[in-house]
Amino acid sequence: MTAIKAPPRPGAGIARSFVVGDASVPAAPLSAGLYVVATPIGNLGDVTLRALSILAGADLILAEDTRISRILLARYGIETPLSPYHEHNAAEARPRALQRIAEGQALALISDAGTPLVSDPGFKLVAEAAAQGLAITAAPGPSAALAALCVAGLPTNRFFFEGFLPPKREARRERINTLVAIPATLVFYEASGRLVETLADLALELGPRPAAVARELTKLHEEMRRGPLDELAAAYAAEEAPRGEIVIVVGPPLAREAIDVVALDDDILGALRTLSVRDAAAAVAARHGVPRRQVYARALALAGGRR
Repeated sequence: MTAIKAPPRPGAGIARSFVVGDASVPAAPLSAGLYVVATPIGNLGDVTLRALSILAGADLILAEDTRISRILLARYGIETPLSPYHEHNAAEARPRALQRIAEGQALALISDAGTPLVSDPGFKLVAEAAAQGLAITAAPGPSAALAALCVAGLPTNRFFFEGFLPPKREARRERINTLVAIPATLVFYEASGRLVETLADLALELGPRPAAVARELTKLHEEMRRGPLDELAAAYAAEEAPRGEIVIVVGPPLAREAIDVVALDDDILGALRTLSVRDAAAAVAARHGVPRRQVYARALALAGGRR
């Protein structure tokens, strides 16, 4: 579909600029449209010159949290007005934004950190702009998921971005179980207060896969820990809850030798002498590196339906 030809932008003759060090840099003129702009995930020096030029040259910046975004704009002397755009006001803000673009304005969309639409609002705005034939431009840059993947030391040829898992344990375990057979490195975002529980559930469902926990990437207290999921879960459980933004990277399924079904059944029967079916399945699955659901089904059969 051909993009709508917009009339001249309001204020197109106003000089716009941004500041880098002691230099004032003029912003390049922008055509009407929606600009999806990546911003730093921590270190403000990671912003691209193109991103700064777009933010300075836009008529309006749509920001997830304007208080956070003002810190970046102030650092680079950008005075473009900000307007909130988040999941709670999107239904009202989206039509207004699309109307402004249709009238010839250039709007930039940013998130609190990183690349918009990656575990952030904005999908419907981009989808509706595309449906209306409005011009959409990406200004790529920082992404916490890709930054963590690059330094985790795990396979990068194929990866699956899951984002945030459900906060409740049963739903979280069920979701993780659907990811067991994906032949790729898995990437998750997680809140610091749920890290211990999530690592434990990942170890339970996925077994002792190699993994990495990236915390506060690009910031002063950046930390990367690597090891098997069960060891990482135990290590974080023994410490105070960490602070900051967290990315968990988990390696693809481990190559396994053929499972000795007789030995597995013996192990399950032994565990059933002292444990419930659920706990026995969890313990045996972790020891053998086999998906818990598979072991649980077998344990149920061996226990005659007893739970």
